[in-house]
Amino acid sequence: MLSIFLRSRFRQRQPACTLALTLVLAACAPLPPPTTVPSAAAPAASATAAPPATPATGALAIDSASSLIAVTVRRGGVLARLGHDHVVAARTITGSVAPQHNRAEFQFRLDQMTVDEPALRQVAGLEKQPSPEAVAGTRTNMLTKVLDADRYPVVTVRAERIADDQPLRVAITLHGVTRDYRIPVIFTRDGSAITVSGTVDLKQTDFGLVPFSVMGGAMAVEDRMELRFTLVAR
Repeated sequence: MLSIFLRSRFRQRQPACTLALTLVLAACAPLPPPTTVPSAAAPAASATAAPPATPATGALAIDSASSLIAVTVRRGGVLARLGHDHVVAARTITGSVAPQHNRAEFQFRLDQMTVDEPALRQVAGLEKQPSPEAVAGTRTNMLTKVLDADRYPVVTVRAERIADDQPLRVAITLHGVTRDYRIPVIFTRDGSAITVSGTVDLKQTDFGLVPFSVMGGAMAVEDRMELRFTLVAR
């Protein structure tokens, strides 16, 4: 999935030989990143997620203007210095939260994600901004060669809060594969608004995506993706 990003960056540095580097998807809020807690994943019963249910009476709507999901993908291998790390973000998030049932369902489209917003790269502690041409190439490769966004255009998330002191139970469907996670979150209320934020590490291979590598792994994309999120419902 993330394999694609490194290619566009590598082409700009290509001398006599051909190298390629890639990145991919989607991690989070313009806040200092909280401590990442790896989560154990298990395959869901079905590889295809069901469409989101109709919001229950009294449900709150996800506020896209205040919400953000961002994913940091990092380079690897002994020649990693020739590539770039990247941040892919989802800002157009739709869905609902049902406080009375402690459940939430939301989704975002892959073709609406942004790549390497300067402010998000700064929050992630990444190096200088890639050129506009490199960013455009990375985004095109990500959508067409890694995520297969024409076939799997939407990422769907379902979450359930069991108890105040327990992690959220979260099912993420990406690339036609559903995985279950337990994700610790920070949960706050401000009047009728609810804010949930946290971090989780995902793996490309969990969703049937193969991390890109060349030259026997000397240049590669790390399997791990660092996802950060802040979701607001009103």
